[in-house]
Amino acid sequence: MEPTAIAAKIEGALAGAQVQVEDLTGTKDHYRVTIIAPQFADKSMIEQHRMIYKILHDDMEAQGGGIHALSMATYTPEQWKERQGT
Repeated sequence: MEPTAIAAKIEGALAGAQVQVEDLTGTKDHYRVTIIAPQFADKSMIEQHRMIYKILHDDMEAQGGGIHALSMATYTPEQWKERQGT
């Protein structure tokens, strides 16, 4: 699966989200994803990750060509600003 397709899928499901996708192995099935979305406000990290897993469920269940491994970091816009020191 292409990194741009993953980003587009998440951005399409979470209006206003900013998504960065990194292919960790070059095999297009192991990814690190950073997601900044206002929808994460007032949600635990587990709830945030479940939101993303729900969006990508079909791609993670796909045989061949799907996502085999996914590492993610999720932030609200405010948390991201604090992390960046702005």
